[in-house]
Amino acid sequence: MNLFTDIGGLVTDAIGALQADGTLPEGLNLGPVTVEPPRDPAHGDMATNVAMVLAKPAGKKPRDIAEALVPKLAADPRVASAEVAGPGFINLRLSDGVWQEVTKAVLADGERYGRSAMGQGQSVNVEYVSANPTGPLHVGHTRGAVFGDALASLYDYAGYDVTREYYINDGGAQVDTLARSVYLRYIEAHGRDVEFADGTYPGEYLIATGEALKAKVGDAYVDAPEEEWLAEVREFATDAMLDLIRGDLKLLGVEMDRFFSEKSLYGTGLIEQAIEALRGKDLIYRGTLEPPKGKTPEDWEPREQTLFRSTAHGDDVDRPIMKSDGAWTYFAPDIAYHWDKVSRGYDLLVDVFGADHGGYVKRMKAAVSALSDGNVPLEVKLCQLVKLYKNGEPFKMSKRAGTFITLRDVVEQVGPDVTRFVMLTRKNDAPLDFDFDKVLEQSKENPVFYVQYAHARVRSVQRKAEAAGIDVSDAALSGADLSSLTHEAELALARKIAEWPRQVEIAAKTSEPHRIAFYLYDLASELHALWNRGNDEPSLRFLQEDDPDTSRSKIALARAASVVISAGLGILGVTPAEEMR
Repeated sequence: MNLFTDIGGLVTDAIGALQADGTLPEGLNLGPVTVEPPRDPAHGDMATNVAMVLAKPAGKKPRDIAEALVPKLAADPRVASAEVAGPGFINLRLSDGVWQEVTKAVLADGERYGRSAMGQGQSVNVEYVSANPTGPLHVGHTRGAVFGDALASLYDYAGYDVTREYYINDGGAQVDTLARSVYLRYIEAHGRDVEFADGTYPGEYLIATGEALKAKVGDAYVDAPEEEWLAEVREFATDAMLDLIRGDLKLLGVEMDRFFSEKSLYGTGLIEQAIEALRGKDLIYRGTLEPPKGKTPEDWEPREQTLFRSTAHGDDVDRPIMKSDGAWTYFAPDIAYHWDKVSRGYDLLVDVFGADHGGYVKRMKAAVSALSDGNVPLEVKLCQLVKLYKNGEPFKMSKRAGTFITLRDVVEQVGPDVTRFVMLTRKNDAPLDFDFDKVLEQSKENPVFYVQYAHARVRSVQRKAEAAGIDVSDAALSGADLSSLTHEAELALARKIAEWPRQVEIAAKTSEPHRIAFYLYDLASELHALWNRGNDEPSLRFLQEDDPDTSRSKIALARAASVVISAGLGILGVTPAEEMR
């Protein structure tokens, strides 16, 4: 049940009636027509812009269209009143019975309430995290992991067929540096002194890997030249780091459907196939680029290169795909990787990158547009930096990592649920301050506590009702008489519950899972407000111990709220609280 869609259908039917009697012309585009909550709740339950958007194509004044629509809308039993506001907006107030039916619908549908068919089974690939396999995930990866995972869950909830994917950047020089770093720890495990230089990784997390390598090969590599051990140690170290990364992701509750190795693109012809596909579209050529805009680097010199004509697909400049020595640029394997994803038949590709990849967006979108002939859209979502604080001071770096704060550091401090929720309290492209003290506060100012507390309160009142001998199972609540739910505070909670399906579709359409977190906070606020009203007005308390029927009707409303809270937290990857401690 999506009440906003239902009332939208009522508006469409009313337009059809006006077209049938000649008041409005046929063939009007109803796409821009919306039915949504008004900005000011005092104006009603819903508002529609129908008269405003149809005025020009219909050749009529907005208010004239609105006044013709109002009687037809008001004739529906669900509508208590319909009024024209301003130049032609229509405000609707719905009958109390509508909100009572929403509560029944939630209890009947359970976790299916709010699920959408918007995606219609279209396949979506969401690639996220994709950190270099050179060490544990850091706090920046944490935000990308949480955002990407919540976005994937949101798409799934909205009816898409979702693949969660991790691109392993194991084809570059950084894995050779990893191998040399592990080798140093391996030598150290044999009791020798070592010095980390030339950009090697000094983090303590590699100590165990060096010891594991010793356990596997003994002293076989101790005095061996690099060319004898580099390849094998590189593979051993990469596998060890991927195990570490998988462990970090599991700690956060993230599980990937697929890991794709960059290394698998080399020596297999996949890069060449992708470039040839572009060449066949006349998008690969030899040419010379203009100097960079702004201050030209001293070592810049014009030279002929192999270029991808990315400007033909919306980029600012064409991009090199091959270096002067004949080696591929870093962009070439990325083209091949996305060619592979396009070839797998996805309807939508989503890449979740860190903020430092902002300059990479247009070229990647151009590549996917070219490879798919414009048939497969690519969305790139950038996650801004996270600043960590503790006791009012910046949180210090991890000794294990050497130079950065790890995902594990964060989760061990506050737990996965708090980590995930807080990471979604800002839009992905907005900076985020993460204060370890504030995120554990038990107050309204802490959104994760406030939402969890709402769910726990409902479970608490259910337990108390059961202890009093009142059947508050979902079956019993589904059959409760809800006609007594007429107080404004009760209706306000029901109205907010009714927004859930609409919020899901908006969040999925905009690829913004933070909207779910915001909505849950607002829903929790309505439930807490009703609970607190019960402290002063006993008739509003959810549990009426001497009146089982009234208790069931009121607890049915609370239970409906908890069903939606649980579903929303599920999208965010957060476990609903059964009780607060």
